[in-house]
Amino acid sequence: MAEYPLLQRLEGIEARFEEVSTLITDPAVIADMKRYVRLSKEYKDLERLVSLTRDYRRLTENIDEAHILLSDENDPEMRQMAKEQLDSATEALPGLEEEIKLQLIPADPEDSKNAMIEIRGGTGGDEAALFAGDLCKMYIKYCESRGWAVAITSASEGAAGGYKEVVLSVTGDGVYGVLKYESGVHRVQRVPATETQGRVHTSAATVAVLPEAEPFDVEINEGEIKWDTFRSGGAGGQNVNKVESGVRLRYMWRNPNTGVSEEILIECTETRDQPKNKERALSRLRTFIYDKEHQKYIDDIASRRKTMVSTGDRSAKIRTYNYPQGRITDHRINYTIYNLQAFVDGDIQDVIDHLTIAENAEKLKAAEL
Repeated sequence: MAEYPLLQRLEGIEARFEEVSTLITDPAVIADMKRYVRLSKEYKDLERLVSLTRDYRRLTENIDEAHILLSDENDPEMRQMAKEQLDSATEALPGLEEEIKLQLIPADPEDSKNAMIEIRGGTGGDEAALFAGDLCKMYIKYCESRGWAVAITSASEGAAGGYKEVVLSVTGDGVYGVLKYESGVHRVQRVPATETQGRVHTSAATVAVLPEAEPFDVEINEGEIKWDTFRSGGAGGQNVNKVESGVRLRYMWRNPNTGVSEEILIECTETRDQPKNKERALSRLRTFIYDKEHQKYIDDIASRRKTMVSTGDRSAKIRTYNYPQGRITDHRINYTIYNLQAFVDGDIQDVIDHLTIAENAEKLKAAEL
């Protein structure tokens, strides 16, 4: 009978799954929301791994059974059936092993969260703001294609169009785990609309993708928040301009990593409903503080894993959009494609898939699986 080292690593998985299944129905656990959410996420992760473990055990049993039949059985039909069973199970085994190995790598607890995307025009003046606007449209179209809810929570428009700065809120299943690869400096090479000599200019915009914090992820004294309201500008009819639906919050926060206090200023004009804008401004405040407080955690992952794909370094140049050549190049994995127009229209899944594969390969290597 063959030995399967992976089965040894899977011992105890089903027992833990049963334990967690019982715990999440315990009233004491349900009353502790932080623990309940953590255990619910563990249950979801284990559920997939347990299913794969059972499939793997079934395949290995089929292989062992087929080997026994082939060694003991003389009937030609039975031997043929055993050979077909052996071939089928042996062919399926390696792929299932790889899937299990990926599941065994501890998941980043942030990956299942919703996300905030902050896009800022960098070097390049008006052209950088226009490019930031193009990136904003690209992400909105991509998120909509995935069935995620996406909304602009705040925006500062550029003089010639686009955005000096724009913040998107994205809600859906596993949003941050997909969009995290977009953090970094995006560079564009093209002839700006304002260029009279037809010269190609290079501009840049920075993208920061942040996991959206849950209310219990950070502690905020809401009594110390100072609120202002104001009339929103821009499109939206008379209500936007005449009703003080826009909200602005100020909050003094002490960074536990540095010991320095700073004032956080957040504006939200997303909806015409002031209470909803207040709720979304609070969400952005939680996310900002969560991101700052967890920077040490992000840095630790980056230093330990040394991954080229998602280090959390938002100053790194990650991608170039070359319009004259219709070319997109992702510098982290040296991946180039020539479908720029489709890409900026939201067709970015192919690059994200390649980045995911590259990072998973690094994780497997680091985990020695």
